[in-house]
Parts: sequence; C-alpha cells; structure tokens
Amino acid sequence: MASRTGIPGAAALRETGRLYALGLDVVRCLFKRPFQARELIQQFWFIASVSILPTALVSIPFGAVIALHVGSLTTQIGAQSFTGAASVLAIIQQASPIVTALLIAGAGGSAMCADLGSRTIREEIDAMEVLGVSPIQRLIVPRVLAAMGVSAFLNGMVSVVGVVGGYFFNVVMQDGTPGAYLASFSALAQLPDLWISEIKAVIFGFVAAVVASYRGLNPKGGPKGVGDAVNQSVVITFLLLFMLNLVLSTLYLQLVPPKGM
Repeated sequence: MASRTGIPGAAALRETGRLYALGLDVVRCLFKRPFQARELIQQFWFIASVSILPTALVSIPFGAVIALHVGSLTTQIGAQSFTGAASVLAIIQQASPIVTALLIAGAGGSAMCADLGSRTIREEIDAMEVLGVSPIQRLIVPRVLAAMGVSAFLNGMVSVVGVVGGYFFNVVMQDGTPGAYLASFSALAQLPDLWISEIKAVIFGFVAAVVASYRGLNPKGGPKGVGDAVNQSVVITFLLLFMLNLVLSTLYLQLVPPKGM
C-alpha cells in the first residue's frame, strides 16, 4: 500500500518545489534578451484596468474602519493626540500593501491564470517550446513585471485614499483635531515606513503573478481544470501573502528602530 500511494505530502512538496523553481526561472529570465517591452505594456495596462477601481473602492472602507477603531481606542485611554499617527501608520504599513495584493491576486492574477491555462490546454505552450521559444521569457516575465509595477502604483494610491478617508472620519465623525492628527503623524512617522510598504507591495505582486502563472501552466482536466486552477491560484496566493506579511513586518520592526529612539 505504501509503495502505491507514496510518501504522504510528497505531492505537495513536489508542487512547492516546482513553484519555487518557476520563481527562480523568472528571476533568471529577467536579465535575458530580447526583452518583451510590448507585452509588458499590454499586461501593465490590462492589470491596472481591472484593478484600479476595485482597489480604490476597497481602500475607502479600510481606512475608515481603521480610523474609527483607532480613534475609539485612543479616546478610551486618553491618547487622542496619537490617533493620526496610529491610524496612518497602520494604513501605510499593513492595510495598503495587503489590500493591493489581494486585489492584484483576485482580479489580475485570476485573469492571468485563466489566460495561461487556456493557452496550455490549446497546446500553445507546447508549440512554443517545440519552436525553441521560452514561454517563461515570452509570457511569464512580462506578466510578473507588470504585476509588480501595478502593485507599487496601487499601493501608493491606496495609501493616499486610506489616509484621506481616515482623516475625514476621524475629524468629522469623531470630532478630532486636524492639527493634532497631522502633528502626531509627522512626529512618529518616518521614511522607512513608506519604503517597507512599497517593498511589500512589489514582493506581493511578484508572488501573486508567479503563483497565477504556475497554476495557469499546469491545469488538469481540460476547461474545467482551468477554472479549478484559477480558484487554487487565488487561495494559494492569499495564504502566501499573509505569511510573507508576517515575516516582513517582524523583520522590519526588529531591524528599523522607531522614530525618536
């Protein structure tokens, strides 16, 4: 029985290894020529077009919820003057890259996976390999770079929209002071807070695109398998993003001292 079923978890380990190998191949092909600039522009525009509006709409309630909860908590402990710093730093460091990554994976990544999956079941990928054309360099690398670029762009947009929304809800709905909101933010925030947010967004975009590409290149069972691969890519990406966010946040808090220390 053991010889027929194999080692428990071996299939998951093989899938993990293949996903990791695809990520390394993508990094290696980033520096190879010819560079697919036209494909990159097309994919950048496509991912941005399907992600901008949902991301903007999601960032408003995210900023509002964080501002309302932080404002209520600081009021209870008598630290209203730090509401601005706490809410803005929470939005920039945590909420903004997470929202961006989830929308990139859910909207752009699913479309990317479906496109590559349909090409795979039509045997276009096999035809490219027979002709000596690397599908990774021709198709995957432009999509990965486009996802990383759009993630960095959307992260900045979510940060601005979230901070403005948090300011509005704190000042208008919780009777906060505009001067105290801005003063606490400028007193405690620092440039590395923005850098870690952008770094997270770029890494999350890379992971989302690689996972979507891997599942798109390996569908099982024809057209139905393509749909299953899209669902799997979104779920896997969400799990990896939350794990990576934990690791990156821990490293940042350990390596970068808070302002004033």
